[in-house]
Amino acid sequence: MSKLGNLGARLYRGEVGYDFVGKRKIWYGISILITITAIVGLAVRGLNMGIEFSGGAVFTTPSTSVSAEAARETAEATSGHTAIVQKLGNGPLRVQVSDLTTEQSRATQEALAKQLGVSTDKVNTDIVGPSWGDEIAKKAWYGLGIFMILVVIYLAIAFEWRMAIAALIALIHDLTITVGVYALVGFEVTPGTVIGLLTILGYSLYDTVVVFDGLKESSKDITKQTRFTYSEIANRSLNSTLVRSINTTVVALLPVAGLLFIGGGFLGAGMLNDISLALFVGLAAGAYSSIFIATPLVADLKERDPQMRALAKRVRAKRAAQAAKGESGEEPRDEVPGDEEEGEDAATGVVGPRQSAARARGTRGGRPQGKRR
Repeated sequence: MSKLGNLGARLYRGEVGYDFVGKRKIWYGISILITITAIVGLAVRGLNMGIEFSGGAVFTTPSTSVSAEAARETAEATSGHTAIVQKLGNGPLRVQVSDLTTEQSRATQEALAKQLGVSTDKVNTDIVGPSWGDEIAKKAWYGLGIFMILVVIYLAIAFEWRMAIAALIALIHDLTITVGVYALVGFEVTPGTVIGLLTILGYSLYDTVVVFDGLKESSKDITKQTRFTYSEIANRSLNSTLVRSINTTVVALLPVAGLLFIGGGFLGAGMLNDISLALFVGLAAGAYSSIFIATPLVADLKERDPQMRALAKRVRAKRAAQAAKGESGEEPRDEVPGDEEEGEDAATGVVGPRQSAARARGTRGGRPQGKRR
């Protein structure tokens, strides 16, 4: 078995673990810092909306020797707006200019045709009106809002309202970071970007639901034992799925990185950037929020429940009594449901397999076992 696979097995059995939930204030601070940076970038630079949302025109020329830079200068000088120019295949140019009126579009078309030395009708023009762009933007927001509502309803039914709230906060966290990165980088926002955002939200939920499902199973009848608090059991559930989350994230990021850095950067296929950047940033943010935000938030909310407070008080009292007596934990003890004969790390709440003292010594009732005569 590989080292990573062996580590995953040990994490799943609870032999090792990291106290993610106990150090949640650190992760909250990091997330707040990243979110503030994203919001500042969005407020200062804004989003570079594509013509599908802002309206404008796309001009496609026949094959030409005119450079993309020269065509961009002509389009911007004529229209008075920023132009995006791409070289296509064997020489045609694709010139995209946002926020154009019909008169500005016609003037830009004529200027490009004159520069290329062709008739005006040889330059194909597709015009998107601003009202149509507004309609597309509204539908995108409606789709996102409906998605969020359905997610909250499903999680509240399948798990509980605290988990639904934590998942919703994690999703908003992922969206904010992704949109902020778009503003800072300046990539164009297109319908492909919206598709990418919805895709990464679904992926982020997948990781979160996996952890929540394990937590729901581990915390059954939690108040009937006095060995672990809810936060400690939540941390154990998180550790048991940690390697799985890392593996699925890396496997998902590799092809997306190929689209973004090789397709969009090295090969110059700029139209891949709008969806690949959303996927790349969103997948990374989703993996982070599933581990460092969602589960710690559930633990925070759950620990406010009177029953969980009482449980935590009983756990602390039992540990204090054991420490005062100098006990090593060999006495009969309560078990976490479904975890027979497991040992406890009181600092992290991580549990691992442990044979009883009597079994290790081959005794019964403290007396050596031998053949009866």
